[in-house]
Amino acid sequence: MCCRPDELIFQAHPEFVPVPLGYNQIMPSLRPWRFYTAGCAPGGLLLASVLLLSSCKPAQRADTDQAEQMAMWLDSVPQLKSLNVSNAEIGELNIAHQAGMTDPSTVVLIRLARDHKQPFSDGHSIADLLNAGASEQTILELARLNQLGIWAGEAQAMRLAGLSDKVILAVAQRRSKGLPALSGEKLGELKNSGASDAMILEMVEKGASEKTVSDYIAARNRAAGGHSFVYQGHSRKKS
Repeated sequence: MCCRPDELIFQAHPEFVPVPLGYNQIMPSLRPWRFYTAGCAPGGLLLASVLLLSSCKPAQRADTDQAEQMAMWLDSVPQLKSLNVSNAEIGELNIAHQAGMTDPSTVVLIRLARDHKQPFSDGHSIADLLNAGASEQTILELARLNQLGIWAGEAQAMRLAGLSDKVILAVAQRRSKGLPALSGEKLGELKNSGASDAMILEMVEKGASEKTVSDYIAARNRAAGGHSFVYQGHSRKKS
């Protein structure tokens, strides 16, 4: 059973006391609403259809781009076919390749990821390290040691601070074995103090502690007035 318009108004607003209206008073307010709804319904459906179709196009384009990238990589680097690379891995390889990683090295990276039972996801880390001046061989060794990932950012900062690839790899080797290793920040301080690459590398390889390095830096600062300072393991000697 249909309700009168004044009953509908009463239900929507209980506090309102409806005043009975005649037919000629009600219809002028209802007719525009009725015609507006009837006129807009097809337009609303059309707009919804257009939005639905437009929302599908980016996804279709992305799928097409991924398929094209996959085909290009498998054509140029056929060794990847037997490694069952995924679309996500191809995307990561593309990032590393654009930064300068060669095709043979990309195969090595995928194989190392398989050895570690992980998907390859270090494209951005590799690109950052290459852009910071790290060599391709250094990056492959870091991947072999499974020391890219989160630590790659610190390795990049070390490279930008002027620390050599040898120092970075020495730290990575200790980390991969679970041994204490100097932080990139402390190594940067050591570099800024004027220590040579050979001295820094020796400290890393001997497992010098952060306190030992801080003491060494302090002694170098004190010796800036003309005294020399020689680092010998965990002991200090002034001459």
